[in-house]
Amino acid sequence: MESFLLQASIYLGAAVLIVPLAVRLGLGSVLGYLAAGILVGPILGLTGTETEDLQHFAEFGVVMMLFLIGLELEPRALWDMRHKLIGLGGLQVVLTTGAIALVADWLGFSWQVGLTLGMLFSLSSTAIVLQTLSEKNLMRTGGGRATFAVLLTQDIAVVPILAIIPLLAISGAGFPEGISAATFGITDAAGAVDTHATTGAAEPLLTLVQSLPGWAVTLMTLGIVVGIMLAGHFLTRPVFRFVHASRLPEMSTFISLLMVLGIAFLMMLVGLSPALGTFMAGVVLANSEFRHQLEADIQPFKGILMGLFFITVGVGINFEVLLANPILVVSLTLAMIALKVGVLLILSVIFKVRGHNRWLFALGLAQAGEFGFLLVSFARKQSILPSSVSEIVLLMIGLSMLLTPAMFIGYEALARRMKSRETESPADVIDEQGRVIIAGIGRFGQTVNRLVRMSGGSTVVLDSDMGAIEQMRRFGAKGFFGDPTRPELLDAAGLAQASVLVVAVDNPENALKIVTHARKHRPDLHIIARAYDRPHVFALYRAGANDIVRETYDSSVRAGRYVLENIGFTNYEASKMAKTYFKVERAALRDLAALWVPGQPVHLNDAYVARALQLEQDLAAAMSEDLDETRANLDAAQ
Repeated sequence: MESFLLQASIYLGAAVLIVPLAVRLGLGSVLGYLAAGILVGPILGLTGTETEDLQHFAEFGVVMMLFLIGLELEPRALWDMRHKLIGLGGLQVVLTTGAIALVADWLGFSWQVGLTLGMLFSLSSTAIVLQTLSEKNLMRTGGGRATFAVLLTQDIAVVPILAIIPLLAISGAGFPEGISAATFGITDAAGAVDTHATTGAAEPLLTLVQSLPGWAVTLMTLGIVVGIMLAGHFLTRPVFRFVHASRLPEMSTFISLLMVLGIAFLMMLVGLSPALGTFMAGVVLANSEFRHQLEADIQPFKGILMGLFFITVGVGINFEVLLANPILVVSLTLAMIALKVGVLLILSVIFKVRGHNRWLFALGLAQAGEFGFLLVSFARKQSILPSSVSEIVLLMIGLSMLLTPAMFIGYEALARRMKSRETESPADVIDEQGRVIIAGIGRFGQTVNRLVRMSGGSTVVLDSDMGAIEQMRRFGAKGFFGDPTRPELLDAAGLAQASVLVVAVDNPENALKIVTHARKHRPDLHIIARAYDRPHVFALYRAGANDIVRETYDSSVRAGRYVLENIGFTNYEASKMAKTYFKVERAALRDLAALWVPGQPVHLNDAYVARALQLEQDLAAAMSEDLDETRANLDAAQ
């Protein structure tokens, strides 16, 4: 018991120490977990033989992750992905397998070893990639969707790969002539532990399934898949209602875990991927009213298990092999990554994944995956890969996974550079002018533009996002591509003759630049500016904006009025109080603007805080007085 608590404390302590630091440095949590594993394992040697068992347990984090992703996908969305699943994903697995097999054959390995290496290196890390895509909000981008489609296809491909590997069993497999295990400083070791080994009550059931003829196993597999779909559709509602009737919050967590683990076991029973099974169950439940409850119950367990999995990957990296011949090992790893990137870039062209999404797709899938650890162990047991070769392969898998956060950082740098180039593209020739210039055509600017145009007014729209301009043009509205912060574009749009300038750009600094320039050259121009928050309001006010609209302020006041209407106030009372709040609070901003110090957080400005507290009291008094007056007038009228 003491040993377990010590090891648990080591793993948790390393995660708490390293992961927040990595996130604050912008490296992401995955790299933090991997670094924590390297620290407690290869560097400090604080871990023991429990790492392998812990990794098998933590792999359920991948199962839970795919279940949660399935909950976000409706069956119709999955059907829409069928071309990417079959075409893009299928070609990626086949082409990568073939390319790596050819390289292995060129190096002198047997074709069986080459094919095995190709299949296991064709897979990418579902755990790392999906975690990183989710953290960086890239899942819904074009590159993110293409990446997810390939990852899902790879999970499906694990099943036939596990069936093919035993057919490749050979004896005497090893390094090509001229290369030996000693080259890497390792000796042949005992085979890995069977990841499919089971104990306890599951053994009789597994024995029974294994003894069935092929047609019976096939029928059983189809029955389990159909049963999961039917149970998810018809049994979920009554089961959850029964559990919730107990009014015990933990029972909800129990049933959620039972669902995920039970489905995983049934899929493993018939030799299918548990991750694929739970993903399918998640898709079936995507339209269920219990979807959000399931997410809330599973999310904490998924996060902990995923973190533990990444730590164990870091612990398992054999740095002795790396240090024995670092140049060769790193070169092999980088060559594998480069080959996968090349295949992925070719596929991105064929399937029209464009722009920075192409690099997200290629760099995001360039590593080897966690299923590779399973396949290496399986191939070693089948006498295809001896331990001397598998040690190198395991190290390549671990290093490539370790490099994945760096590849995402590289993608972000490329994306910024490509976006900068797009911004620097030649601006449109502005061939018309209007009384109203609108700088920025996002959600805010679109509404203003439509209102003015529908009222008969003329507008000139500028935006640095070509996609937004093209979208406008498809709906019959005209806009010009160009950076509104450039003075020559504002002049070409008619700044000298315009009556109103609407500053609706997303970037607060760019909004301030536009307002400052416009006020300097047109003291008489009426400037309406969109503000992000109070400090931005103060900055725009000092720069010379006439009307300043906080982007969520009006809608928030309206929502507050609806709240008042539903807690006992009449519609008229709620409307009057909202108007009073708007009027008094807007006037208070002018007082606070005089006390605002640029660059200083408002909560550290004593004069500002004191005045804000006084204005809060004045606002409460004004609203109370207005309510009393409103009610008195209503009583008098009756």
